[in-house]
Amino acid sequence: MILKELKIDTWIGDPTNCYIILDEDSKEIMVIDPVGDVDKIEEMINILKGNLKYIYLTHCHGDHIMGVTELKNKCGGKVLIQRFDAEGLNNADINLTPYIIEKPIELEADSRVDDKDLIHLGNLQFKIIHTPGHTKGGSCLYCESEKCLFSGDTIFRGTWGRTDLPTGSRKDIMESIVDKIMILPEETIVYPGHGLSTKIKDEKPIYLELKPKLP
Repeated sequence: MILKELKIDTWIGDPTNCYIILDEDSKEIMVIDPVGDVDKIEEMINILKGNLKYIYLTHCHGDHIMGVTELKNKCGGKVLIQRFDAEGLNNADINLTPYIIEKPIELEADSRVDDKDLIHLGNLQFKIIHTPGHTKGGSCLYCESEKCLFSGDTIFRGTWGRTDLPTGSRKDIMESIVDKIMILPEETIVYPGHGLSTKIKDEKPIYLELKPKLP
């Protein structure tokens, strides 16, 4: 697996992490959360000499979806999102795009995925983990063979995602993290929607031992 990360600036001031994953054998590519800078994403796809198979959205918020239509028009690929966030793609009250850009964005997913579904990128296998809390349809992508988790805005280094936005729930996000994420192998690398990467073993004390957040 080849993994590239682009930090894409948005109006909210906190860059969104856009991930580009290539399976070296099949040359299939998946882009996670393309919020913008589509020319740079397209350039990276061309550098990797791959074909875009999937555009995966960890949730429906505007700071993760604004580049989807342009990327799909330029490079193809199927748009995937967890079933319960699909309606948020075309509901500005949920995706909050009016607060991020001047006009709302409306999208339709090509496919809706569910908890424990498997998607394949060549020889790479990713398991969908439904992690409600930041939004009701938030999800993570787990690749066991590469020991990595793409966590969207569910969990970050030293903290967790906001729960005060539409369809958010503090109770749900804590259950998602403790019951679904903290059970993964300790050496699993967590690639979040914003900020720096971390490992499961470094996050466990926060949730399981109630120790202070990482600095």
